[in-house]
Amino acid sequence: MTQDPRPLYLLALGQLEKLLAEVTPEALGNATPCSEYDLRELLSHTVGGVHRIAYIGEGGRAQDVAAACGEIEDDEWPDVFERAHARVTAAWAEDAKLDRPSVAPWGEVPGRGALGGYVMEVVTHSWDIARALDSTLPLDDELALAALAIAEAVLPADIRGFVPFGEVRPVPADAAPYARLAGWLGREA
Repeated sequence: MTQDPRPLYLLALGQLEKLLAEVTPEALGNATPCSEYDLRELLSHTVGGVHRIAYIGEGGRAQDVAAACGEIEDDEWPDVFERAHARVTAAWAEDAKLDRPSVAPWGEVPGRGALGGYVMEVVTHSWDIARALDSTLPLDDELALAALAIAEAVLPADIRGFVPFGEVRPVPADAAPYARLAGWLGREA
């Protein structure tokens, strides 16, 4: 990734924040397209991922912290997310961090590569969350196209089995952007 991923990441976080406003305690047990997680577990993983990329921006190694929040009270998700959002924004405020070597879950990469991977993560899990909530919130197609471009660049179809994504599922070339992203990451759209 050669561009600055921070604007995309902040847009993705804004979209996620709107979805979190729709979460009710009753929905937390809902199934998600991410088959290993129910909605509560997916929220923990997603918000934990925001903290993890903040930690990377602060100079830490991804492997040193879990990509999960732990136990969160049913009504605290917006507040927990707000703190994560503030932390990650501060952690990546300096332009120099984009080119600094950073240790992401997939290895040492420039900061922009680490943050770009988390753009894909937040956008994808926002779609998962929207599906679990049966949300009518219109998701940003430009974010899906950006996440798809990142996914296609860093997750080639032939490496499946080594990464936590299923085999690429075929979708029509003219499918909606989120359907194409879901298919590339092995999800059923």
